[in-house]
Amino acid sequence: MVKSYTIVPTVGYLKFTMHMAQQLLERLYPQRRSLLKRQILSDALSCFLEFGFDTTSIEMIRDKSESSVGAIYHHFKNKEGIIAALVFAALDDQACLREQYLDEAKSLQDVISALIYSYVDWVSDQPQFAKFLLLAHFSVMQNEYKQVLSEKNKTRNQKIMAHVSRYSDFESFKNIPIELIMSLVIGASESYCRAWLSKKVVADPKAYREMLAQAAWNSLQGLSNQYKTIDKRHSGEML
Repeated sequence: MVKSYTIVPTVGYLKFTMHMAQQLLERLYPQRRSLLKRQILSDALSCFLEFGFDTTSIEMIRDKSESSVGAIYHHFKNKEGIIAALVFAALDDQACLREQYLDEAKSLQDVISALIYSYVDWVSDQPQFAKFLLLAHFSVMQNEYKQVLSEKNKTRNQKIMAHVSRYSDFESFKNIPIELIMSLVIGASESYCRAWLSKKVVADPKAYREMLAQAAWNSLQGLSNQYKTIDKRHSGEML
C-alpha cells in the first residue's frame, strides 16, 4: 500500500508535465497536418529524457511514435535534426512568453522582473522541455544547427536590449558589459531552476520569483554604483 501511494503521484506528475509539453508543440505546430510531426517530437522528447541522446535511436523514436523511419527523415533529416527542432521549439515558446511579460513593463525594474518571471514561470510550466534544454544546448552547438541557434540567441538579446534601452535610467548600466548584465539578471534564477529540475530542491521556482527578481535588480544597481565609483576615480586621475 505504501509503495502505491509513493508511485502514483510521481506517475501523475510525469503525465501532466508531458501533457504540458504536448500543448507547447500544439501552440507552435497548430495545423492538423502537423499531427505526425508533433507526435514524433513529443515521443522523441520522452526518449531523450529517459534514455539520453547517445542511446536514443531513430528506431526507438519510430517505435514509440508508431511512425516510420521515412517519415522521421522527411520531417527532420536525422537525429540531430530532431534535437534541434525540440530546442528551437522550446526557445520559441520561451520567447513568446517573455515578450508577453516585457510588453507589460512600465519601468526598467519592471523589465528586469519580466525577464525573471517569464523564465521562472516557463521552467515551472515546462519542466520536461527545460530539462531537455539543459541537456541539448551543447549538442546543438556542435552540429550543423549551431548557426541557427546563435542567430536565435542574438535576436533574443537584441529584443531584450530594445526593451531596456527605452528607459533613461538604463544609462547608469551602459558601462556594464551586456554579457555580465545577462548573467546578473538570470544567473540566480537559472541556478535555482537547475537545482529544482534535478530534484536538489523541492519548492517550485515560482515561489521565489519576486525574491529572485529583487535580487537581480539589487545586483545590477550595486554593480552600477561600483562602475560609477571607478569612473570617478579614473576622472580624478586624469585631472
